[in-house]
Amino acid sequence: MNVKSLSAAIGLTILGLMASAPSIARTKAEIDASADKAIAQFYSLNPKHQELANKAAGILVFGRVTKAGVGVGGEFGEGALRVKGATVNYYSVGSGSVGLTLGAGEHREIILFMTQDALEKFMHSEGWSAGADASFALVSKGAGGQYDTATLNKPILGFIFGEKGLLGDLSFEGSKISKIKK
Repeated sequence: MNVKSLSAAIGLTILGLMASAPSIARTKAEIDASADKAIAQFYSLNPKHQELANKAAGILVFGRVTKAGVGVGGEFGEGALRVKGATVNYYSVGSGSVGLTLGAGEHREIILFMTQDALEKFMHSEGWSAGADASFALVSKGAGGQYDTATLNKPILGFIFGEKGLLGDLSFEGSKISKIKK
């Protein structure tokens, strides 16, 4: 088997696994436990994170997002939307890509809805995409960095952290977030 055929076979296998991810979904208790661990790690990265989270109208937490690909790539994760510390709904994040993708990895994502209006728009959307919202700010990769006043004035703040594995592309661009219907 030549390299192109092998790459195509691996890419299609990964794409198939990503497409079947909703059928191997985790339970609500597993999603909540994963979200708890992600929030604890998030707070430990920077003392200001908890202060910032306390000001948020809502927090969307993806405790584990898996991204993989060989030419053709995909991403999938499940998370919990928390308002005033309580889970109010469950969401999945997913994306696909074709191009220079090689590797596999996991990371955690937290999206802070800093205004009630931003939270309401998200909760009432059929499918939400971070890249489509001009008021969205990716704070820092690693989430331990500093943020400035201009960033803090955005109604939606996104954090990616806890990276494991070998995959260089970490962003919210192209990711679609949808409510899990269980």
